[in-house]
Amino acid sequence: MALKAVHVSDVPNLDHVQENATLSLFSARFSHGVEMGREVKFEAPKFLVIGHRGNGMNALQSSDRRMKAFKENTIASFNAASTFPIDYIEFDVQVTSDDFPIIFHDDFIFSEDKGIVYENRVTDLSLSEFLSYGSQREQNKLGKPLLRKNKDGTIVSWNVETDDYFCTLEEAFQKVSPSLGFNIELKFDDHVVYQKQHLIHVLDAILNVVFEHARDRPIVFSSFHPDAIQLVRKLQNHYPVFFLTNAGNEIYNDARRNTLEEALKVCLEGGLQGIVSEVKCIFRNPGAVHKIKEAKLSLLTYGKLNNVPEAVYMQHLLGVEGVIADLVQEISVVVSNMLKPSSKEESGEVKLLQGGEEQFEVEAKPQFSQRELSFLLKLIPELIQQ
Repeated sequence: MALKAVHVSDVPNLDHVQENATLSLFSARFSHGVEMGREVKFEAPKFLVIGHRGNGMNALQSSDRRMKAFKENTIASFNAASTFPIDYIEFDVQVTSDDFPIIFHDDFIFSEDKGIVYENRVTDLSLSEFLSYGSQREQNKLGKPLLRKNKDGTIVSWNVETDDYFCTLEEAFQKVSPSLGFNIELKFDDHVVYQKQHLIHVLDAILNVVFEHARDRPIVFSSFHPDAIQLVRKLQNHYPVFFLTNAGNEIYNDARRNTLEEALKVCLEGGLQGIVSEVKCIFRNPGAVHKIKEAKLSLLTYGKLNNVPEAVYMQHLLGVEGVIADLVQEISVVVSNMLKPSSKEESGEVKLLQGGEEQFEVEAKPQFSQRELSFLLKLIPELIQQ
């Protein structure tokens, strides 16, 4: 078939940094967003597809060109993602030293001068200093050379096929299609202990921009930082708030970050609306989905398996309500096909789907017997342990 497969090993994980009211998690295509000033029941109207850092994160070490198509966390990447049938884009927000919320994932930014590589903590930079890296808005203006540190410690040039300048949160509201929801990840360094007043200061700067510019755009907040995510729930009750967890794939000093059970406690204690879990943890412990549902929380996932259509379909069957994916084009059209089968699809035929300006084929909705589903649920935990 025409749909390209991806080697799981080539698609990296989402990197970490990372009043019990009910609100609604709205699909950008099926509602007008959370109503300001009053709380409504939390409800995911369908299986959500969320573009990771826009049209997908950059994996500079990958042999897959799709992982280097657009500079991640930029307007170009966001608008590229908006051409496909997705609901939200996910992106990372930090706050500069002069209190401007900007969109960037890593804790440190790297550049080079006369052959010497140097680094700066992103939150120590002013807005103008941050925007001086890489591609520039002004034509013919040359920005500082932009490098990136891979997970293995190597530092490489940050080269992609479609480059773009870095942007602020305000610009994203102004320049991205208003029909596309924003999953705003509140980024904090895993290795820094933040005082409560500092967290409040940072969150206030972000919330001020959101309240001024969001209008009817659907918004979801998320964070790996337990204290920050509970604080943002106390500071506002207009938008859903989700706790991000890798649930044991890495171990942290803060026990609240290490299991789905602890994540559930964080949500219930803070009056949050849901959990975003690393997908492998769900396959290892599918019974956790029922516990999360029993607690009236929503469940989304992230991780490299979300670029595999079969794994996404299995999550839909388990009761997961949406996925954050890097291969936005492929996964979005597969999910559309999965949820809206035509008569031809039901007969097992291949369907031609439109994705942006390109047409390509995807397989019809998989059909599993109850026995096959039972077998897959037993097999998947063993496979992901390899």
